[in-house]
Amino acid sequence: MSAAFLKGLGMGAGLIMAIGAQNAFVLRQGLLRRYVFLCASICALCDVGLICAGVAGVGGLIVSYPASLALAKWAGASFLAWYGLRAAMAAFKATGLAAAPQGVGSVASAVAAAFGFSLLNPHVYLDTVVLLGAVGGQQHGDGRIEFAVGAMSASVLWFFGLAYGARLLAPLFARAAAWRILDGLIAVVMWVLAVSLLV
Repeated sequence: MSAAFLKGLGMGAGLIMAIGAQNAFVLRQGLLRRYVFLCASICALCDVGLICAGVAGVGGLIVSYPASLALAKWAGASFLAWYGLRAAMAAFKATGLAAAPQGVGSVASAVAAAFGFSLLNPHVYLDTVVLLGAVGGQQHGDGRIEFAVGAMSASVLWFFGLAYGARLLAPLFARAAAWRILDGLIAVVMWVLAVSLLV
């Protein structure tokens, strides 16, 4: 493994592991065992595409169009506020895992939510396209590709690890109190992210 690959892997992991909307969504789907592979795949593939775009130089182009950033900011804040409200309502109705609310109800809503969390959050663009793109773009020769592959590997490993590792927490989430805490935390995280986008 090259130094550029390890740099991409480490930086990608550092950015993706922060608590955020995508991670909370994938964790919840993993706990409920609903569309786990589909949701993890969409989140990972969106990250892979955005990292490729960033390393290819799209980050500079996005930053030069403030109107597109403003539109993304308001759309993302609205989406996060709405999902936070759903999580807060679920916290008051929480039951144990065996009778837990089933999250997204259909394949179509699972796909829409996964794409929403992946593409309607400007923080995702900042992390993948702008930050990883800027560092990846500074690598020389094959180092640029190796850095991108490292960052993409971090994203794929994280989302699938989170989605399928969530089942290890199933005994804890057999209790309604654990769901109330998780949904309450998800609601707070969504609202904090929504406000941070607008400030």
